[in-house]
This record gives sequence, structure tokens and C-alpha cells, in this order.
Amino acid sequence: MKKLLAATVLASTLPMSGIVLADTDIGCGFGTMIFDGSEGKVPKILAATTNGLLGNQTFGITFGTLGCDGTGKVTSAEKLTVFIDGNIDNLARDIAKGQGETLATLAEIWGLDDADKAKFNSLVQQNFAHVFVSENVTSKEVFVNLNQVMSKDTELAGYAI
Repeated sequence: MKKLLAATVLASTLPMSGIVLADTDIGCGFGTMIFDGSEGKVPKILAATTNGLLGNQTFGITFGTLGCDGTGKVTSAEKLTVFIDGNIDNLARDIAKGQGETLATLAEIWGLDDADKAKFNSLVQQNFAHVFVSENVTSKEVFVNLNQVMSKDTELAGYAI
């Protein structure tokens, strides 16, 4: 019975914890402070659940406490990294060509306006060696490299995350 109650509480609070995440992964808040330095799924779930149950992330973001920073910008960096990770080979091929479905989808997820997509395709094609620095490059490195290339371009710098 206790396990059922715990599972029910956990299942009902996890969706709420995702709504108020201010930082990457589990976000900031009291739960993050308690489980700071812990590794694995269990501490992450407990930290996220604690943050969600106590509703303290909103307070932390508002007042800059509990490891929260209310001055940051909400980004889709994690979504982009996940997309790159699942499509890294096709993305490399499309960037080398300067066009393709995977590159078009990346531009869409990144939030580029239609008017800027051709410039983006051309820019990343010209900087292929800076984006894919080795054949063992990780999706996070590709994201960081793409972001750096965009931040140096006067027309696309506003899209840098």
C-alpha cells in the first residue's frame, strides 16, 4: 500500500516539476541543493520531486535564492542537443552539402526565421570543419560549435543560445 501511495505521489508530481524548471536537467531549488553532487536517477528524481512538491523554484527564481538565477534566458539547448544526437550522421551529411531535411529540421527547431535559413545553411556549410572537429565529436560539442559559428555572424548572432 505504501509503495502504491509513493508511486501515485511521484507520478502526480513529476509533471508539475517539469513546468517550473529554470535550469538544465532537474532545475534549481531546495531539492537540487539537498542532492547536490549525487549521481544517478534516484537522486535526480528525488531532487526534481522535492522541487516540484515544495514549489520553491518559483521563489528561488524570483529572489535569486536556492541556486536559481532569475536573469537567465529560457532556451531550447537541450532539445537541440537531443535532436543532434539522434541525427548526427545525417546532419553532418546535410551540413557538408549545405542543404537537406535534417539541416532544415535543425533550423526549424532552433527557431530560425524562414528569411534566415538560407544564410544559416550557407554559414554552417562554410564552417563544417569548425562544427565537426573530429569524427568522434559528440552532439553537445556539435551544438556548442554551431552556436559559436552563429554567434560570430552579424546576421545570425541573435539566434545564439
